[in-house]
Amino acid sequence: MKKRSIHSLRRLVPAAVALLMFLPALAAQSTPTEPEMKFGIPVKPGPMDSVLLKDYKPDVSLVLPRTIVEKARFPVIDAHTHSGMSHIRTAADVDAWVRTMDDVGVEYTVVFTGAIGDEFAQQVKLFAPHRDRFQLWCSLDTENVDDPGYPRRVAEGVERCYQMGARGIGEITDKGSGIQEASVPKGERLHIDDPRLDLAWQACARLKMPVNVHIADHPSAWQPLGPHQERTPDFQTFNLYGKDVLSYEELLARRDRLLLRNPETLFILCHLSNQGNNLAALSKVLERFPGLHLDLSARDYEIGRQPRAAAAFLAKYKDRILFGTDMERDAAMYRGWWQLLETADEFLPGRIWWPYYGLDLPDPVLEALYRKNAKRLLNWTPW
Repeated sequence: MKKRSIHSLRRLVPAAVALLMFLPALAAQSTPTEPEMKFGIPVKPGPMDSVLLKDYKPDVSLVLPRTIVEKARFPVIDAHTHSGMSHIRTAADVDAWVRTMDDVGVEYTVVFTGAIGDEFAQQVKLFAPHRDRFQLWCSLDTENVDDPGYPRRVAEGVERCYQMGARGIGEITDKGSGIQEASVPKGERLHIDDPRLDLAWQACARLKMPVNVHIADHPSAWQPLGPHQERTPDFQTFNLYGKDVLSYEELLARRDRLLLRNPETLFILCHLSNQGNNLAALSKVLERFPGLHLDLSARDYEIGRQPRAAAAFLAKYKDRILFGTDMERDAAMYRGWWQLLETADEFLPGRIWWPYYGLDLPDPVLEALYRKNAKRLLNWTPW
C-alpha cells in the first residue's frame, strides 16, 4: 500500500509543476491590463487602427488667414525646369507654358533638356519661337567613358552644344550609382568628381556655361522604409537603402572634391545640395567654397518646415541662391511658391506630410532669389 502511494505521487508531480507554471499566465489574463498612455491620454483600440498612413488625410479645423498671390512680387527667372519631365513635345506645349508664365509672373525659364547632339538640336528648334523667354541647357556625353579619347570627346560635345544654343549644362545627377544609367556595373560608373570630366568642366568655365549638379538625394533615402521613414510613401521610389550605391556621406565628399579641383567653373548645386535638412552644415560648405551657388528647386518642404531658420539662411546667402521649381509647370504650383516665400501664412498644405509656414522674405532677398542672381550669374549671350 505504501509503495502504491509513492508511485501515485510521482505521477502527480509533473502535472502539479505544469499547473504552477500556468497559473501566472492565467492570472495575467484575468487581471485587466493598464492602457498605453501617450501624453497623458489612454490609447484605446478603435476604427482608426485600420487606417493606413498613406490614406491619412485629416480635415484640418484650424482657421487661419490665407493670402492669394496671383503673381510674384518681382519678375521671376525660374532657373530649374525640365522639358522632358514637363512633357513638352509640341509647339502648342511651349505656347501653353508661356501663357502660364505670363499669368504667374515668370519672365524667363531655364530648361534642362537632358539632350546632346541631334536631340539637343531638336529642342532648340522646338523652343526657338520663344527664344526671348527660355534659355536651354544641354547634358553630357556619357557613352564609352573608358575610351582613351573620352575626356576630349565630352569636352568637344559641350562646345558643339554651345554653338547650337546651349547656355549651361545640367541637371547632372549622381545619387550614388554614377551619372549614367543606374544599370551600369559598379566598376564602370562615372561619378561627378571623375577626372575624365575635367576637360568638360574647363570648357564650361571658358564658355561661361554654369553647371547644375544634383548630388546625392534627401538623406532619408538612405534610411530603411518603414514606420520611421521621414518622407511619405509617395517618395519610396527614391529609396536607396541597401542598394549598390555610394553612401550619402561619400557623395558629399565627392562634391567637395569636384569643387576643389574646378574652382573656375560655376557650379549650382540644386535642391540646396540635399543638405536643406541641416542648414548649419550647408552654411559651412558655402563658407568653404565662395564660388559655389545653390538653387531652391523642389525643396519647398525643407524651407517650409523651418521658416525662421530658412529665412535667416536665405537672407545671409541671398546673393548665392537661385529660385527654381523642378515641379512641372502648373500655375497653382508657382503660386504656392509665391505664398511660401512672400507671405507669413501658417500651416500651409505641403507635399510631404509636413505643413509649411510662410517665410515672409523681405524685398531685397526676394528680388535676389527671383531674378538678380540669375541675371548676374547665367550666360545671357543670345542663342
